[in-house]
Amino acid sequence: MEIDRIEEAQAGSSSTPPRRLALPVDDAHPFDLEGYISNYSGRSAIERLIHIMCLCPSIAPEAFQLCAQHIHQSRDPSMFQSLFQAYEQISSTSDASLPNMMDLGELDTKWADEVLAKNQADRTKLEVELKTYSNNMIKESIRMAHRDLGDFYRATGDFGTSLKHYTKSREFCTTSQHVLDMCMSILELLIEQRNYAHLTTYVFKADAALDAATAANNASGPTAPVPTVTTGAKKKSVERDNVQAKLDLATALSHLGQGSYEKAAQAFLKVGAPKDLGDWIGKLISPADVAIYGTLCALATFQRSAVKSRILENSLFGVYIEQEPYVRELIESYMNSNFKNVLELLERYTTRHYTDIHLSPHVGELTNSIRNWAVVLYFQPFATIKLDRMSTAFGWTIEEVEQQVVNLIQSGLIQGRVDSQNKILQAKKTDYRAELFARAIKAGTEMQATNRKLLLRMRLQQADLIIKPPKGSNHPGNVVEFFTGD
Repeated sequence: MEIDRIEEAQAGSSSTPPRRLALPVDDAHPFDLEGYISNYSGRSAIERLIHIMCLCPSIAPEAFQLCAQHIHQSRDPSMFQSLFQAYEQISSTSDASLPNMMDLGELDTKWADEVLAKNQADRTKLEVELKTYSNNMIKESIRMAHRDLGDFYRATGDFGTSLKHYTKSREFCTTSQHVLDMCMSILELLIEQRNYAHLTTYVFKADAALDAATAANNASGPTAPVPTVTTGAKKKSVERDNVQAKLDLATALSHLGQGSYEKAAQAFLKVGAPKDLGDWIGKLISPADVAIYGTLCALATFQRSAVKSRILENSLFGVYIEQEPYVRELIESYMNSNFKNVLELLERYTTRHYTDIHLSPHVGELTNSIRNWAVVLYFQPFATIKLDRMSTAFGWTIEEVEQQVVNLIQSGLIQGRVDSQNKILQAKKTDYRAELFARAIKAGTEMQATNRKLLLRMRLQQADLIIKPPKGSNHPGNVVEFFTGD
């Protein structure tokens, strides 16, 4: 049933993202396509290029050529169909004049035939091996055969069959390490398919398998020369860190994909160094992506003190921030209350954010949350402030500032009211004396109730001792007495 649920979720998602408004690529919205896509490889690069084609028609021909090159390096000729469909959709809906698809290049039928023939031969070979091992009842060989078939179907684009073979290998796992390897393969598959809902399930299973594998390694570790033990322990520790970093990243992507931005920020800030992610760097994600995801989620949900302590003072996350220089500028502008620059940076790199396949559905909500927090933080020190001053600070018109402030008042984020005639925002006056008395009365009431419960509990315990005297006591067992406790 678990496999069926995952397959249904995958069946509902299309490889071609829904059509959105065209994003600009110019001096005001810089985006280096070649530099960006060089950080990825394999299917991740192909899907990102198709996504970019759908959002940025101005660079669609260049993305088409790069995508065709990456497809020729893969084992899935069917990706050409998604590429052609995406380009045809852009050509029919875009106002810009795009080159004819025939001018960009056609499917290399000779290459496609060779790849399909090689795939058929490899599949036959792997299936024969699985059948042979199954007949001979060689458990470890059966597990490895299912694993190899899962890898094969994943490379050729048959994700449903790949998932079935990965999960089938679980029946033939004999150690915790085997279970861990199976879970990591499924996590990679789910991340590629952006199936965020099921990531946490296999993260939990992988976490349990990792603990069991670590305990088993510690229990069966060598006891001979000290240098050998030290070296082996260090190696095991590094391997555990690598797996843990990948699990933290999978958890963070799961929270991001489901819109839990605060949990996503906490998980991204826990991810280990880029070297700990191993082959996931490039295959699934880039260090710059981790910096952008973690920063935007943190600015949208964290208090300013938490941003300082958990991002600026976090040397490990600082390694990721260095991959995208504007991210550090964004954080520093936010901490220095230079909110106009914050909003300008968010606008400037809108194209960069929307072209990311994981971040794209959440850019609007994250940007709105950061903007709201900026207005709230700016108004906090003031009892009254003119809207034209806020207009200068944020680079908005007075009408835009008024509308933004009214929305925040209605949502409860700002306690105040707007004088529309004089264009002044006034904070709601608070009677701190009445608040203090209310808190004192509430604390006294809670303390009184707690003491009353404690006294009742003491009386019940004493009554229970009299009804059931302890062993060895001279008190008659059939006498029932109650303690009134005047």
